[in-house]
Amino acid sequence: MTTTQDPWETLHTSALLGTDRRPLPATALPLTDAVDQGDPATALLELAALAAVRRRAGALPVPAAGPPGPPAAEDTRPELPEPAARRLTVLLSGRTGGSAGTLANLAELLPQWLATARARGVRPPAALVPGLLDAARARSELRPDAVALAGPLGRWLAEQNPDWRFVLRTATTPDAPERPADDRIWHEGLFAERVTHLTQLRRRDPAAGLELLRGTWSTERAEDRLLFLDALQDSLSAADEPFLEAALGDRSKNVRATAAELLSTLPGSALAHRMAERARAAVRLADTGTHLLVTPPVECDARMQRDGITPKSPTGRGERAWWFGEVVAAAPLSAWSRSTGLTPERLLALRVGDSIDETSSSWADDLREAWARAAVRQRDAAWARALLGPAPVPPGRGGRVRTPRTTGAPAKLLAVLPPGERAAWTAAFIEVHGLGEAFQLLGACATPWTPPLSTAVVAALARAAGSGAYPWSHSGVLGMTERALAPESADAVEELAAGAAPDSAWSETFARLAGTLRFRAAMLAELAG
Repeated sequence: MTTTQDPWETLHTSALLGTDRRPLPATALPLTDAVDQGDPATALLELAALAAVRRRAGALPVPAAGPPGPPAAEDTRPELPEPAARRLTVLLSGRTGGSAGTLANLAELLPQWLATARARGVRPPAALVPGLLDAARARSELRPDAVALAGPLGRWLAEQNPDWRFVLRTATTPDAPERPADDRIWHEGLFAERVTHLTQLRRRDPAAGLELLRGTWSTERAEDRLLFLDALQDSLSAADEPFLEAALGDRSKNVRATAAELLSTLPGSALAHRMAERARAAVRLADTGTHLLVTPPVECDARMQRDGITPKSPTGRGERAWWFGEVVAAAPLSAWSRSTGLTPERLLALRVGDSIDETSSSWADDLREAWARAAVRQRDAAWARALLGPAPVPPGRGGRVRTPRTTGAPAKLLAVLPPGERAAWTAAFIEVHGLGEAFQLLGACATPWTPPLSTAVVAALARAAGSGAYPWSHSGVLGMTERALAPESADAVEELAAGAAPDSAWSETFARLAGTLRFRAAMLAELAG
């Protein structure tokens, strides 16, 4: 029996191999006057267009699998205001509603719209739910908000369309399914869905999340166990200590290291006590009380290895420096004040010397970097504040330019502070140092940025434009401003656009930013209404 090859597959093969290697499939479709037979590549594209039309026109309806099921459950939430619904249509379609280049990429604004709409407790018009689910299918980071917003209708549609089955496996808060459905996600979902589910379950029922993980722990792959452990950070408590202590004996060194790091964030854990003893042996206050003496570990014994410290340094640092840093970073920060009676500020002000050569300060940076890691790991605002030091003060105000004291990443320390303090510190930093080193600091600040921080960023952009720098040298910050700058800054940005040279790169950049801020302001006002 002779079979006829699908014309579409023939065209697809020719396109993949190239018309120089696979002759034009003249028999795939009857050549018409509409097909340019002189250029094989052009003819192939035109044949593909004809084939696509024929395939769509010839599609037959699929017989129903059975009687229709029950309708979607009633959604009692109020419907979106009509202007907000129109705005969602624009965001889902990607249209700006203006000339090209006058607004930011609308796809970058959709997450903010979804999060705000979800917080308002509204539901979208039924006609927009399919487009919302399509957007969430393409971008997994949208799924929790999109699925919660789609509500009962979204879950009903997902049961009818296999392309949207992710909805049935996406747990949301507070619209999360009951435990039986949760267990189905855990046992049948994709890996990313399982991680998301475990994280969200831990937030609302830590004991249930630990029980779920414990039940399948021995059968999970090492790389999966590692990420599942990360999910335990939510609502971590002393109740998790026995499980994590057992994980210190895991066959994967990465799992052991992660379990040790989690235990070190529990000041009352047995591991934290063991690390505190090692740290006190490595760092002590001199008898004079004027400086600290460092005696790093001389070996990484079996007990240290079980507590997550690897014998070989993965960073290229000396082994003793590596062991020293790991011990201090895992020790409770409260132990230092208890053993010395000094505050974090006074401890950081002390000179650091070697126990053999007290005039050497070779361990000062290692100690400060380890303390910074401990402050971030333990979310200790007092230590983070001391390590960062006071916010920079412009010399014109009687101050002097200061940089963060710590050798670690200041953005990580900044993230430990309350949101308002973060924004104020970053605004002061930008006022003194400009935007060149501020990208990570801005990323640590809550959005939308506070008015003082927004004002500092706009002023820094004005200085950058006046200095002759090009906009693309600040492309990262500019992309962030479109999503995070306070919408009330639109007037100030429009003034910058008007003052820039016509048709210049900065004029276009400021006009685009101002247009985006106006768009966001209208978007948020519609949702509030």
